[in-house]
Amino acid sequence: MDRAEVMTAGGVAYEVFIPLGVFERLPRVDEEVELRTYQVVREDALLLYGFLEEGERMVFARLLAAPGVGPKLALALLSALPAAQLVQAIRERNLVALTAVTGVGKRTAERLVLDLAGKLDDIPVAHAGVGVHHPAADEAIRALGVLGFAVPDSDRAVRAVVQEQGTLPAQELIRAALSRLR
Repeated sequence: MDRAEVMTAGGVAYEVFIPLGVFERLPRVDEEVELRTYQVVREDALLLYGFLEEGERMVFARLLAAPGVGPKLALALLSALPAAQLVQAIRERNLVALTAVTGVGKRTAERLVLDLAGKLDDIPVAHAGVGVHHPAADEAIRALGVLGFAVPDSDRAVRAVVQEQGTLPAQELIRAALSRLR
């Protein structure tokens, strides 16, 4: 399933294309949902793409900015890999993970890494190693970035601390991650 019909409170229905991960997290029929949408205008159609989290929508938009990536491929990427894992794969230049996605060959994966590696650092996505959305981890990574550390390095250090020590307040995460970054 790559689309859902969403009914507004005013009674207007919209067809919204969604990644598989979003579909799996949608509430039951007749329950409220808030989707963050991205509109693609083509000569023959106006298309809406929907996401549950702002970070997912931002990743989708950045993917569309890469040469040779259209909405269909961007949706396939986000259906195969959650936004955090996709960002991580691009940051770490993991061509194996990218080429595992249907429609992504070696050249396309290389181009994605080349075009997007440094352009995803400001996107708020749950961090793959942390598991679920972890606000303290996000805060720690942002703080380490302010201190001058690269986001991928900060991300790896914070993930390692969370895996070893579990959930900690942001200040403790920052301290522990700093000891790994020095």
